[in-house]
Amino acid sequence: NSSNQLSLAVYTVTFVTGLPLNLLAFCAFVQRQRRRLLPADILLLNLTVSDLVLLAFLPVRIAEASWDMKWNMREFLCPLFGLLFFSSIYLTTLSLTSVSVDRYLSVAFPIRYKARRRPAYAMVAVVLFWLAAFSHCSIVYVVQYQGRDNDTASQLTQCYTTFNNQQLTLLLPFRLEMFLILFCLPLGITTFCYVRFISIIRSLPLVNPGRKRRAIGLVAATFLIFVVCFAPFNISHVVGYVEKKSPEWRTYAVLLSTFNASLDPIIFYFSSSSFQKICWECLQAVW
Repeated sequence: NSSNQLSLAVYTVTFVTGLPLNLLAFCAFVQRQRRRLLPADILLLNLTVSDLVLLAFLPVRIAEASWDMKWNMREFLCPLFGLLFFSSIYLTTLSLTSVSVDRYLSVAFPIRYKARRRPAYAMVAVVLFWLAAFSHCSIVYVVQYQGRDNDTASQLTQCYTTFNNQQLTLLLPFRLEMFLILFCLPLGITTFCYVRFISIIRSLPLVNPGRKRRAIGLVAATFLIFVVCFAPFNISHVVGYVEKKSPEWRTYAVLLSTFNASLDPIIFYFSSSSFQKICWECLQAVW
């Protein structure tokens, strides 16, 4: 009961705080589109859209927690919800990584990168991110219907929380692969890019202090999201593979990964001074 109450509280707080912040970010991108979106803007917009997808399905999580984790909806909605929910998590990691690559290249090779920078390349990257996330997370469809006998196939009481041995045999190695490809690889690329990015920014004497502070804030917020929101969730993949079962604390790791929808707008705030200005203009217009 305490676990369900905690889930209900975290999902509700994330929805109440994350939805207005991400809608504000989306409105800022709409305003900026009138001037011309840069590749970095497209990558950040994809981050906003992935958060909005997660937030759109949080009411389902809230209802499930209020029902003591019993699934009282149509059965076909369970794998569909799982696909979109978990895909949005990995879309965030891939989007954050792409932003780090863009920031690093813009300061390491400013002339060559600016000459070859095209919004179309960013759009191609976004499409590849969605394909990678959806292709991996489609495992929920396979696991949901595998190993169910005739007695349990007629009624679904829990959604993607308990698994039999046949399901675990397929699921656990796949989770380990997701840990390596969709978490470790993006984290390694992000770490390299931002270490070099901060080193170059600090070595440039003509860079104003405000830009340096934004750069440090961007890096700190990115690693905060990786470590706090995504590391426990992905570590549970490794622990589950070793123990041959889903860890009992995995539920709390999913809660942390969900909370990234409220933290991602920090990335937008530190992305640029013009973006901060547009956000304030949108807030004033709403007020």
